[in-house]
Amino acid sequence: MLTRRIIPCLDILDGRVVKGKRFRNLVDVGDPIDLAARYSAEGADELVLLDISATLDGRKPFFETVSRVAQKVAIPLTIGGGIKTLDDILELLRRGADKVTLNTVLTQDPWLLGKATDRVGSQALVAAVDVQRANGSWNVHVRSGTQDAQLDAIEWVKTVVRRGAGEILVTSIDRDGTKSGYDVKLLKRISEEVHVPVVASGGAGNERQILEALKDGNADAVLAASIFHFNEISIKNLKLYLQNEGIPVRL
Repeated sequence: MLTRRIIPCLDILDGRVVKGKRFRNLVDVGDPIDLAARYSAEGADELVLLDISATLDGRKPFFETVSRVAQKVAIPLTIGGGIKTLDDILELLRRGADKVTLNTVLTQDPWLLGKATDRVGSQALVAAVDVQRANGSWNVHVRSGTQDAQLDAIEWVKTVVRRGAGEILVTSIDRDGTKSGYDVKLLKRISEEVHVPVVASGGAGNERQILEALKDGNADAVLAASIFHFNEISIKNLKLYLQNEGIPVRL
């Protein structure tokens, strides 16, 4: 049985890790290099680093930050923000990323996933899907959650997997930063529709909610930020809890 992954997320703005609620009201959390090293030492399975303003500002990915973090950690890195081209993807992987996460660009360049898959393989390509409920369904949002892409989330995840995405990172905008629990119904629906790993994001507040995402939502991994940044739950204790509940984890 495959182990489930625990993944801290570092949202980065102007070189600092920040955290907010529903993608707004951001507060400073700390230095990305220090936090990445801390989580690597504490037993995180992977790290996700997202430059949350690169796309809005029209900037390139934060290559130098990736290089610095890669030198400090011993776990896989997934990097996102500002990626527009195959060259961006190749450079991030050269700098130490193990995977890249693509969001807005997938609605602008439908061929990018196919081109990238041919060069780096689908295992290095994560489709990030930011989702908000609307009129009984789930809508995809892009540009750091500021723009409704007019896409149904369930159909969109099937599309990006067909194009070459090897993993889906699903973030509930409604739940982000609220600590009210993951959108388990959304996770379960997506996991039933695609054959690639699904990472749950948005809403982690306690161990039980993380268990629900893995068990009831059929997520392969959980991404969280606030509970780790503010020392509300330790990665070690979370993994021990999940193991006691029958969830396979790497200790």
